[in-house]
Amino acid sequence: MKEMELKYGCNPNQKPSRVYMEDGSDLPFEVLCGRPGYINLLDAFNGWQLVSELKKATGKVAATSFKHVSPAGAAIGLPLTDVEKKIYWVEDMGELTPMGSAYARARGADRMSSFGDFISLSDTCDVCTAKLVSREVSDGIIAPDYEPEALEILRKKKKGNYCVLKINPDYKPAALEKKQVFGITFEQGRNELVIDDALFANIVTENKELPQAARDDMAIALITLKYTQSNSVCYVKGGQAIGIGAGQQSRIHCTRLAGSKADNWYLRQSPQVLGLPFKEGIRRADRDNAIDLYMGEDYMDVLADGKWEALFTEKPAVFTAEEKRAWLDGNTDVTLGSDAFFPFGDNIERAFRSGVKYVAQPGGSVRDDNVIEACNSHNMVMCFTGIRLFHH
Repeated sequence: MKEMELKYGCNPNQKPSRVYMEDGSDLPFEVLCGRPGYINLLDAFNGWQLVSELKKATGKVAATSFKHVSPAGAAIGLPLTDVEKKIYWVEDMGELTPMGSAYARARGADRMSSFGDFISLSDTCDVCTAKLVSREVSDGIIAPDYEPEALEILRKKKKGNYCVLKINPDYKPAALEKKQVFGITFEQGRNELVIDDALFANIVTENKELPQAARDDMAIALITLKYTQSNSVCYVKGGQAIGIGAGQQSRIHCTRLAGSKADNWYLRQSPQVLGLPFKEGIRRADRDNAIDLYMGEDYMDVLADGKWEALFTEKPAVFTAEEKRAWLDGNTDVTLGSDAFFPFGDNIERAFRSGVKYVAQPGGSVRDDNVIEACNSHNMVMCFTGIRLFHH
C-alpha cells in the first residue's frame, strides 16, 4: 500500500486527507482492523518511536498511552506492586506479562488523560495485553506484531471498528524530514539523538550519587519528552512516567501541571482513596472521575448530600489538605526531566514538593547557579545534559 485516504484531517472540514510516501515506496504499516484518522496516525508514529527508544535504552519492553500528539503515560515492563494493581484496576487479571505490565503502568499513571488513548507497544501484543486493552476506552493500537488470539480479541473491540496497526520494525525514515505550514515547506534533520547513561555524566550538584535505577528513570523521562509537545517536563518513578506536563508556554506552569499529576498518582495509593466505598457496578471511568474530584479542591462535587449517594455505600470523610500533605511527604526518589533549561529555582522548589531527588536538564540558563543552589539545598542530584529536546 503506497498511500491511504483518510476520512479527514485534524478536523472534519479539512478535506481531502491522505498519507503517502513521497518516494513512491510502500507505507511502513498495515491496517489490520478499523480505519485510522489523521490524529490517530500522528499519535501512533510518535508513540512507536518513543517505545522503540525506551526498549533500546533499558532493554525492557515498553508501552505508551498517547493523547493529542503527546504521551499521557509511558512505562517499561516491570512487575506491578499490589497497590499499583489496585489503582490501575487490574488486580483481577492475575499475573501480568511484561508487556501487559508496561501498558497497565502507562495507562494507569494518569487515567484521566489516557481516556480514549492511542497505544504503542515496543514488542508483540500478547493475549494478556489485548485483554487489558479490550476493557479500556481507547481509539487504537500500534505494535510490530500480534499473537493470533490477541488480534482476535482486539478485532472485537468497538463492534469491529477498533483501529489496529502493524508497524514494520525494520523501517528507517529518511535523514531529513519535512512539514508544511501556511503552504511553506519546513525541512530539518531528524532528531536521532541517542539517550543513554553517557548523557548523565555531567553532575553539577554537591550530591553526585546517581544509582542505575535513577539513570534508567532519567532515560525514560528524556525519551518521553523527546516526543512530547514543548514546553514539557516529566516526573518518573520506578520505570514509569507519573506526571507529564506538555505544551505550556511557561516552564513553571509545566512543572506545576506535571507535579500535580505526579501527586495525584501517589495520592491514589493512600488509604483514604484505596478505601473509598464505591457501590457495585460503578464503571472504571466513573470511579476515576470521582477519585480525581475527591482528591482535588472540588471534592464537594462528589461528597455533597445528594451527590455521594450515587457513588458510595456510605459518605467518605473529606481528605483534608493536611492529610494529603502528610501522605505526599512519603513520596521519595522521584526523577524529573526537562526538555529545556530551568530558568529559575522555583521549578526545583515545586519539584521537591512532589518527591523529586534526581533532575536531568540541559543547563545553560544565566541563572544556572540559582537552580544548582536550590538543588543543593534539598540534597538533590542534577545532571546537565547539554541537549535540548523541543518537539513541535
